Amino acid sequence: MRHVWKRAPSGARLLDTRYKRSPTAQTHLKRIEAFTHAFARCGDNRAMRSDRHFTLTIDCPDRVGIVAAVSQFIAERGGWILESNHHADREHGRFFMRNAILASSLAEGPEDFSKAFEPIARHFEMRWRLSDSARPHRVAVLVSRLDHCLVDLLYRWRSGELHCEIGCVISNHDDLRSDVAFHGLPFHLVPVTPDTKAQAFGQIQALLHAQAIDTVVLARYMQILPSALCEAYPGRILNIHHSFLPSFVGARPYHRAFERGVKLIGATCHYVTADLDEGPIIEQDVVRIEHDDTVDDLVRYGRDVEKAVLARALRYHLEDRVLLNGHRTVVFR
Repeated sequence: MRHVWKRAPSGARLLDTRYKRSPTAQTHLKRIEAFTHAFARCGDNRAMRSDRHFTLTIDCPDRVGIVAAVSQFIAERGGWILESNHHADREHGRFFMRNAILASSLAEGPEDFSKAFEPIARHFEMRWRLSDSARPHRVAVLVSRLDHCLVDLLYRWRSGELHCEIGCVISNHDDLRSDVAFHGLPFHLVPVTPDTKAQAFGQIQALLHAQAIDTVVLARYMQILPSALCEAYPGRILNIHHSFLPSFVGARPYHRAFERGVKLIGATCHYVTADLDEGPIIEQDVVRIEHDDTVDDLVRYGRDVEKAVLARALRYHLEDRVLLNGHRTVVFR
């Protein structure tokens, strides 16, 4: 059969009328429309955030055929992959994978997709998760008196940079209530003293459960979380602190670093575990210090880098770009 090609107004080339009426052609055309829409927007990460998409993350023993099996599974359903990332940890024999799939290119929803994927997951012994951008993470922010990280996160959330729902802000002090109220969010004051610590964290955990929180952010929350709370949210509690540990522990780390004449200061964001400040690191950054910088300069630089590092780490987490690899993380930026 001779095919006659024509240039459509959109610039695409289509087959003649007889072919276009066939069921096979109709399926192809539907996929082309979805692909064309996505391709026209690719190169701009905002496209992936604005169009509904499913994110499939995978962690499994490394072996031949994983990428082929997953890609074929997605392709058989007409799935348009907006972004794909892979990493093989040769030392530990683990394989990590992340695929963002345009939801409109699939004929099925996340439930049916997940059910159909289960045999492949079992075959490759996968730990996997399928998230839906239409169901963003619900976040709770814990904070004490320092406001720079909290205010920055609230601004980024309100401006749409952080795709999530903030369920509440919890603090052991009342200083930042007005900042939270300005954004129309619930503020819960839960004082913590040595005598009431167990009761206070029981109240905090109850608040997190009542708000259906799945991600907790410690935005300069100056209390140590109990092991029970850490274990209730594994890989879902983020903490930000300066990167002077273990050299300058305790209060006034910037002042002590200034006295020692450090040339670099920085910040670290990590997942919280029962081992204090030893959880898997998500993101870090540094700022160079000059000889004529003052203590106030160091504090200012430190707060700036803390805000940036926490915001980046939280965005990676919200977009399912962080996969745990033992005491380390794989971060698909």
